[in-house]
Amino acid sequence: MSAPNLFLIYVSDVERSTAFYSELFEVEPVMRTPRYVPFEVAPGVLFALWSGRSERATPDTPRTSEVGLMVPGGASAIDEMYSDWSAKGVTVVEEPYDDVFGRTFVVTDPDGNLIRVSPVD
Repeated sequence: MSAPNLFLIYVSDVERSTAFYSELFEVEPVMRTPRYVPFEVAPGVLFALWSGRSERATPDTPRTSEVGLMVPGGASAIDEMYSDWSAKGVTVVEEPYDDVFGRTFVVTDPDGNLIRVSPVD
């Protein structure tokens, strides 16, 4: 059985979102098209921005998932990343707090997609 290797995020403005994720994650896209921009996040695994059918993913569409970023280093690393991202002007949904799995916080991208930072499992 194959494992998932493409994770799409619906966005309304590909250029704006490309700049946002490039700066936030400090990574450049593999390629750029007017409606699809993939980033290789691990060998053979893509995180991609997609606006090809953005008329169906309007801002009032409920968000039922999160982009997750697990970081090593414990609570201090989570707090440091929060400080770095806050300085970049991200929209904060939840400031850092301790949950059952460890320290975490949540921000959004320009389209309201949730991004959770948490410790490595």
